[in-house]
Amino acid sequence: MKKFYSVLLCALISVTSYSQEKKETKKDSIKQKTIKLDEVIVTGKLKTDPVFSSISNKYVENIVQPKNVADLFNNINGFSVIKRGNYAIDPSFRGAQYEQLNIQYDGGTKAMHACPNRMDPVTTHIIPEEVSRIEIIKGPYTVRYGATFGGIINLVTQKPDYEDYGFHGKVSGGFESNGNSLVNLAELQYINEKFDIVANAGYRDFGNYKDGFGTTIPSSFKSSDYGIKLGYNFTKNQRLKIDWRQSFGRDVLHAALPMDTEYDNSSILSVDYKIDHIADVVKSISVKGYHSYVDHLMSNTNRPTFMMMEAESGVEATTIGGKIEMNWQPFKEVNLFSGIDLMNIARDGGRTRNVKIMNGNVLANPVTFNDKVWQDSYITDLGFFTEAKYNFTPKTMLTAGIRYDNVTSDIQDPEADFAAMYDLEKRTEHTFSGTISVKKMLSDTYTLEAAYGRGTRTANMIERFINHFNVGQDPYEYIGNPNLKAEVNNQFEVGIKGFEELKNGFKSFQFETSVYYSYFENYIVGIVDPTITRKFSPTTNPTNVKVFQNLNEAFKTGFEAMARLDFLDFYNFKTEFSYVYTKNEDLDESLPLTPPFTTKFTFGFEKEKLWANAQYNLVSKQDNISESFGETATNGYQTLDLRFGGKPLKNVTLGVAVLNVFDKGYNSHLNFSFNNQADFESTPITEPGRNFSAFLQYKF
Repeated sequence: MKKFYSVLLCALISVTSYSQEKKETKKDSIKQKTIKLDEVIVTGKLKTDPVFSSISNKYVENIVQPKNVADLFNNINGFSVIKRGNYAIDPSFRGAQYEQLNIQYDGGTKAMHACPNRMDPVTTHIIPEEVSRIEIIKGPYTVRYGATFGGIINLVTQKPDYEDYGFHGKVSGGFESNGNSLVNLAELQYINEKFDIVANAGYRDFGNYKDGFGTTIPSSFKSSDYGIKLGYNFTKNQRLKIDWRQSFGRDVLHAALPMDTEYDNSSILSVDYKIDHIADVVKSISVKGYHSYVDHLMSNTNRPTFMMMEAESGVEATTIGGKIEMNWQPFKEVNLFSGIDLMNIARDGGRTRNVKIMNGNVLANPVTFNDKVWQDSYITDLGFFTEAKYNFTPKTMLTAGIRYDNVTSDIQDPEADFAAMYDLEKRTEHTFSGTISVKKMLSDTYTLEAAYGRGTRTANMIERFINHFNVGQDPYEYIGNPNLKAEVNNQFEVGIKGFEELKNGFKSFQFETSVYYSYFENYIVGIVDPTITRKFSPTTNPTNVKVFQNLNEAFKTGFEAMARLDFLDFYNFKTEFSYVYTKNEDLDESLPLTPPFTTKFTFGFEKEKLWANAQYNLVSKQDNISESFGETATNGYQTLDLRFGGKPLKNVTLGVAVLNVFDKGYNSHLNFSFNNQADFESTPITEPGRNFSAFLQYKF
């Protein structure tokens, strides 16, 4: 790893020296334009964007409420969320979740969770209001941004207007009635020709919400965040940016997990450098490095089991990574991207249990046990990639890429029982990914896309090294398997999108649809092992455990569709559909966490300073389930959300909303069940009932 960072430093020094030699002697009479760093994957250019990519970017313009993490994904077609409370929320796309999705910030920065129950998923380590847009690549159709199995999610944070020199800023605040929740954010920036600085800070206080049945759900949390971004322009064609952010979660209640979070502290540092317009063949070189650290403490202090056993677990995760990429053009029609990237994930920590009651007897002196959670483990992925874009006709673009990953994993402080199960030597894996796609412009407004991608994902640390811990939706203890093979997703997809201008009161019609099929190799799931019994509470059912294993036969298929009609100058109507079908043929059931068929109808009004919409959500029942994962069939539901926003004064934005207007009581199929909660059965946690919200922002 030290060698890799030496390469990063040498590349940075050499390209800086080269650029200084080429520096112009005359100063431009106009404001210098800042070059664009590789923070954005999808640029909005039809000919250069990856196939099956999309942007969701109305969070700044149309924000009407203080967002939690779920709000970033709930209204994006094809997405669902996996919920364990109001804080520990993970996105799911087309039935892919967790490390099956390549989730990153600003084109490559990552922060991995420390808690084995995912109390602190990657999406909790950034201020939600700071996200300006979400970029999505819907499958393994690019090799440039790390090993990708089910798709890429790039959370792009807000950037200042680099040509608007001087001091600027904004302050905002929001309120939600259901839980009496408050959120606020302040930001200040200064920009001149050579450098820029942006600083922000936010605070969030969410209370327990009530569901549509009037039941209060334990879900409160507090968090504070701040961030500083520094940018420096060496010349017109090279830029350096440093980004530092910290997030502090406190007193987080997790309705569907056995413990609560006492604190969750994260720190993320990233450095980006790019030199552009170098020469005729070598167009640009970009360098990125990042370091993130998560310190997490959880306990059962407020849970029923506290009377029998006090449990506290302190865990930590460190993620270090970087990337060097060169964009070169050996021929006019061929655009190549070649590079090296690295990601190292290291985790450690343990759990302390003070047992007060044993075998039904109250102990005069509680007995203390120490359990190793992560067993001081790490995974290092060093990747090499090349991707080419070839315009073999003015209206047809071919993209092809290949990637090799060298993955090293090791466990350095194993429990004795885990060491007895496996040969725990350091392990090295070699995986290969690739993609080929065609984008054809049938006309100026119609585009046809077809793609194949082979995406790989090596087993994550839970699947490799967890030892007798409850990490699933079911009550089983899980045991890792360090000998797992890497998952492979062979995904095929075809789609078409188009736009038509209309007349007679109708402005335009646009649509987009695609159909996909994935054949999985070595899909990883937990399977009951009847030869191994529970380690903790051995008489509690189920008495056996689950061990992570590879499946031989599994597949996924589905589609998404969208149509939008704009009419009468300011009105629009949009409908969206998404459907996923999965099959675990080894166990003759669905794969876990498969979302139901979902439909959305939205009627909207949009002007420059005033907008409103009504969104009707229809979610079907889901009886295609994974019983081995502990899933149960869930009923369908229908909800209505109303949103209104505008700019009543210059630089002022106001938004109000009523969510779940009819106070519907329901739960999402992907919600985990109540766990270790007084007065709650082991049923899926329910969603918030009617909720009034308001948001106010002032820019200066």
